[in-house]
Amino acid sequence: MKSCEICGKGTTSGNNVSHSMRHTKRTYEANLQKVEVEVNGKKCKKNVCSRCIKTMKKESK
Repeated sequence: MKSCEICGKGTTSGNNVSHSMRHTKRTYEANLQKVEVEVNGKKCKKNVCSRCIKTMKKESK
């Protein structure tokens, strides 16, 4: 299962709704990017969602 390694955001489920209001199951996946993150002074690559990337940019300023 794909999920953010920082906040844990992952796949959620919902419905496709057609014009005739017919519902079929679908999944929504988090917008994950592979980013180089510094953890305990060491750089490593992690799968991080776009919301966490924005937050990390704010904190580094």
